[in-house]
Amino acid sequence: MTVNKRKKNTRQRGHKTHGWGAKKKHRGQGHRGGRGMAGTGKRADSKKPSIWKEDYFGKHGFVSKTPKVKINAVNISYLEEHLNNYLSNDLIKQENGFYSVELEKIGFNKLLGDGKVSMKFKIKAPYASKTAIEKVKEAGGEVIGLVNIKKLAE
Repeated sequence: MTVNKRKKNTRQRGHKTHGWGAKKKHRGQGHRGGRGMAGTGKRADSKKPSIWKEDYFGKHGFVSKTPKVKINAVNISYLEEHLNNYLSNDLIKQENGFYSVELEKIGFNKLLGDGKVSMKFKIKAPYASKTAIEKVKEAGGEVIGLVNIKKLAE
């Protein structure tokens, strides 16, 4: 059977420090110089040189406020290689002699210009490299829906 114990502090009434020695002690963390490694390296400690090696003091770096866009790029050659697969899954459509591609439906957001373009593509992509745009235009196609990068930076 449990017995209700009296709290210790009730038994220490009239005993000035309640078992903590000096009056100053047991007031937050001041009695031990702060929490954790507070003050380390600022006083004559043995830990000072080990703290200097690390980035312990001061502010470091900055947080960029510009929006970060995760680029998931694809080459034109990849689109041509997997064209039949995408056509059968209705991810690429054939219209008026053009293959219309929405890159974001396939899971990409940037078009790169590696490989040769032998078909006419109408590619809708937020981002594209200069060589990719040139190669698609040379083959008689076009790249639309590009995001103006200068506007993003402002």
